[in-house]
Amino acid sequence: MRRSRGPDPACRDHRTRPPHPGNLPAELNRFVGRADELAALTAGVAEARLVTLTGMGGVGKTRLATQAGRALRDRFRDGVWLVELSDVREPHLLDHAVAEALELADHSGRPTRDALCDDLADCELLLILDGYEHLVDACAPLVARLLRRAPELRVLAAGRRPLGLPGEHNQPLLPLPDADAGELFADRAGCVVAGFTVDDSNSAAVAELCHRLDGIPLALELAAGRLRVLSVQQVVDRLDDRFRLLTGADRLALPRHQTLRTAIGWSHELCTPAERLLWARLSVFGGQFDLAAVEYVCSGPDLPAEDLMDVVSELVGQSVVVREETRAGVRYRLLDTVRAYGADWLAALGDTERLRRRHRDWYVGLATWCELDWFGPRQDEVATRIDVELPNVRLALEHSLEVPEEAYLGQFLAGTLWFFWVGCGRLSEGRHWLERSLALPADHHDARLKALWVTGYVAVLQGDPARARRVLEQCWSEARYAGNARAAAYAQHRLGCLALTGDDMPRAETLLRAALAAYREVGELNSNVLMAQVELAMAVAFGGDLAAAEELCAEVREVCAEHGERWARAYALYVLAYAAWTRRDLAGARRLLTECLAIDHAFHDLLGAVLAMELLALVTADEGDAAEAAVLQGVAARIWPSVGPQLFGSRSFNRPHELCERLARAELGDAGYAAAVRRGEALGLDAAVRRVLGGLPGPRGSAAGERGPETGEPAVSPAANGGETAG
Repeated sequence: MRRSRGPDPACRDHRTRPPHPGNLPAELNRFVGRADELAALTAGVAEARLVTLTGMGGVGKTRLATQAGRALRDRFRDGVWLVELSDVREPHLLDHAVAEALELADHSGRPTRDALCDDLADCELLLILDGYEHLVDACAPLVARLLRRAPELRVLAAGRRPLGLPGEHNQPLLPLPDADAGELFADRAGCVVAGFTVDDSNSAAVAELCHRLDGIPLALELAAGRLRVLSVQQVVDRLDDRFRLLTGADRLALPRHQTLRTAIGWSHELCTPAERLLWARLSVFGGQFDLAAVEYVCSGPDLPAEDLMDVVSELVGQSVVVREETRAGVRYRLLDTVRAYGADWLAALGDTERLRRRHRDWYVGLATWCELDWFGPRQDEVATRIDVELPNVRLALEHSLEVPEEAYLGQFLAGTLWFFWVGCGRLSEGRHWLERSLALPADHHDARLKALWVTGYVAVLQGDPARARRVLEQCWSEARYAGNARAAAYAQHRLGCLALTGDDMPRAETLLRAALAAYREVGELNSNVLMAQVELAMAVAFGGDLAAAEELCAEVREVCAEHGERWARAYALYVLAYAAWTRRDLAGARRLLTECLAIDHAFHDLLGAVLAMELLALVTADEGDAAEAAVLQGVAARIWPSVGPQLFGSRSFNRPHELCERLARAELGDAGYAAAVRRGEALGLDAAVRRVLGGLPGPRGSAAGERGPETGEPAVSPAANGGETAG
């Protein structure tokens, strides 16, 4: 599941938070000018809860807003958080984008907006919304609701027009004055041409250039980029033709809009035909992209794949394409206004739909490759790759779902990404795409069956048994009718998982054993198959046969080691840790749970992490540290609402929690226990994981490994004591 590392509503202990929480990007070059505007903006945020910074594209709204955020970081306990919305094309994805930027995870099935309001209710933070203008009708009600629900929240919105809300303080942003424009141009020119300075030989040309470009930062930076091949005077000499080229293209537009378009159009005109064509084709990407994607999507007889690296390099040199170092390697992106200009040219060429199909096909192929690679040693790489590709994956899903005859590709893509929705903490968004895809008619049975069982799987984990049962039984019935043994096995498997979380252990065992047999019959071996065996082990353990459960998970562990699989391994470690605790091997149980928690946290698997945390709390209590056990239960209590019903609402899964709570309350008293739980709730998952992996306080007392679940009682197997076992 997705980690929850963002603003902590319950965080009252400042020592548990970094000095400057938030996600503001590091500065790559010097912030020039805007001293008065910056002072006015920071003062405005201090006076008003909603401030909008408005102006034309390219005028520097984003840079000024983030600079103001840096200046204000010390004033907000829970930090300054930037939400970039230019890549969010559809209003229904707005809430997901805000939650993702805030690193707030919620997979409980609640509406994402409700979850956002709840998570931010007690936060003291500044939320910067950038590039919202195309979503203003959706953004305005979201901001209004957040401000009503979170009294300590302040919003700084940077876009082309105000939100139009009561109490909004609007600060228009004008182009740079001549002096600041000259300083900005000189600074950026110095990055392009080593040793560049403004002196008597070029000062007049620089002044004219800044004046004729109206002090628009984007235009100035594009102009500075041309100094790789031109002098300042040559740049000025070429401005007349380029301005005339686009003057009057939209006579109703504001002059400043025409000026920005002139700056971009002039840069476009200076490109070679190959560079212009690639610029247009790159406009189909959302967010970042890599060279391999460019070579597939954008190549053709008129733009050979083997030439694209050089063409991309030229566009990077002209500041049309931005090169970025990321955790997924070197990637590229287009600035929003540059992308929009390229999209206009692509439409004029009549090639938009073909390029969108190629873009979609690439990301369907990427998802297919990643699903196969998920079962292997590259799981970490796969998780990172899909995470950074998410804007493009969303575009591919959107394109498939808006073309009726290609809806089956949307079903296939949404289903193929099951490993990301489930294994990397994206249940809520996955459910969104899966349900949308299933709402459309499609005549490709295999794609539909896959979307059905994945939807059922997600619904099980979200604690929605009615929906899970309905779609899984539908999948099972349709799969058997169609003769699709593989889909039938998956449906049977997930129905067994549903029975497990519903405390029907005999049915769970029957279904899971049948699913494993079906998997063997069709030759299926992957993470899902291993999870079916782990879930069977849980059902067996809940039934009292801990030795059989341990044997099943030991086999899973061996297969995982052979294939380099870590995600399913973590769940096997969880069951083995419970078996170790039952044998009173507390050190072994802690060691297994520590490894389990580290894996779950690396994949942002909130479900696996919270289950490990619950069992670790019980081990800690049995070691003799009731206070620390209660703290860990507090951590778990805070995570569960982002996953679903606590411990699935299952009696079986809840018994370890009850054992731990009884022990902790007996030692600490009700007031002491409640205080320790509150400390855990204030930690947040990241801090708690660091606390666990860094080593917890040692157990108190010398009898820690010798007594049973209740203080002073002899060690008793919970399986023999009324079936009180942990899954």
